[in-house]
Amino acid sequence: GTHRVAPTTSSDCNRLYLRKKTKRTTPVTPTEIQNRSKFANIASMVADRAADLSYITQDQIDFLAQKDQPGGKKTMRSYLWKICKQAYQSGNSGN
Repeated sequence: GTHRVAPTTSSDCNRLYLRKKTKRTTPVTPTEIQNRSKFANIASMVADRAADLSYITQDQIDFLAQKDQPGGKKTMRSYLWKICKQAYQSGNSGN
């Protein structure tokens, strides 16, 4: 569903799109399985790091230092994803 944000006097500004349930027709490829595993591992690393008190202060300092730089991550979550992805890739030979 979507909600249109615009100055209007109408309260009918929501849209809901429905589609029929579909069933996958192709098998899951090994690359997809690898990508899903990578995503799950990095997501777990991000969650663990965000909750680890030994990293929070330094991560906040580093985030603020890079935030306004060219190519800097604009949210703390995206910054954590960046550093956890780098850590994952360095520990898994660039995968």
